[in-house]
Amino acid sequence: LLSAHWFASDERATSTAVALNFNQIGIATAFLVGGQMGSTPGGLQNYFLLIAILCTVVSVGTLLQFQNKPPIPPSTSEMEKVEKGETAEPPFLVSARNFFRTPGFCRPLVAFICSISITNIVGAFISEVMERGGITKPSQVAMAGAVFEVSIVLGGIILGGYVDRTKAYKNVTLGCLAISLLLLLPLGLTEHKLGKEPVLMVLSLLGLGFFTGPIQPINAELAVDLTFPGDETAVESVQQIGGNLVSALLMPCAQWAARQDFQLFSKIPLLASDIRGDVILLMMVTALTYFYFSSFDSPLKRTIADRSSANNVQI
Repeated sequence: LLSAHWFASDERATSTAVALNFNQIGIATAFLVGGQMGSTPGGLQNYFLLIAILCTVVSVGTLLQFQNKPPIPPSTSEMEKVEKGETAEPPFLVSARNFFRTPGFCRPLVAFICSISITNIVGAFISEVMERGGITKPSQVAMAGAVFEVSIVLGGIILGGYVDRTKAYKNVTLGCLAISLLLLLPLGLTEHKLGKEPVLMVLSLLGLGFFTGPIQPINAELAVDLTFPGDETAVESVQQIGGNLVSALLMPCAQWAARQDFQLFSKIPLLASDIRGDVILLMMVTALTYFYFSSFDSPLKRTIADRSSANNVQI
């Protein structure tokens, strides 16, 4: 809703990435600050006090500057909605039913769920993941977690900007899923001859955040594009509900799978290695999402509205 009301057609994916993923900066701050302050009861109390003060200041600032909508719609598609009187949205359940009847809607939904499941699970078990690479000091684990969260934001801004310019939702999503599949492997694979590799672990974590995180805002915008002139807030609500529900259900599965260690090429000393079950689980989810999403072929209704209006102006 924020992107549709306030940003032009070539800015929406970037603005959605900032709005959707910037909570990762808060999580990164919690890794760095919370880990230090929360080590004692008094420090934890001060930590919560700091959060309360900062939230109050930000809330007051938001209320003082808040505006419902810009004086002029920022895009032709948004102007079209206003002119047709389509700004009043139906009840959420009605919108949700209409979304699932829209051809292609489920594919960005599944991609969104896949992305948020990976980032939530990796973030929740960051200590266990880092330990596999030989990173055990709390300060180092906190720094790795912060790097992971910041890379999600950076990836969303950079790849979101590319999607804004090209509208290549499908190609970028498939590329991100394929790269995510490769980057998940080092998080659970240990090559016995080489042993633990902390540098490779951190680089893989950085790359995973950069390429997996942006799948969420890119496919949030894709779903809004498909369902135009539907309710943008309802679209994001459906995706958030689905993503957080599935990731919550996968969490205990991943926790159990993390204790399962599968030996590979045990009879070949040069290739002997082992891989953890949680990474296998996430790789399977990613691979299935890739193949399901690869058949996406639905019209981008909002993009068509923007471009047709622009062509009419040029003519």
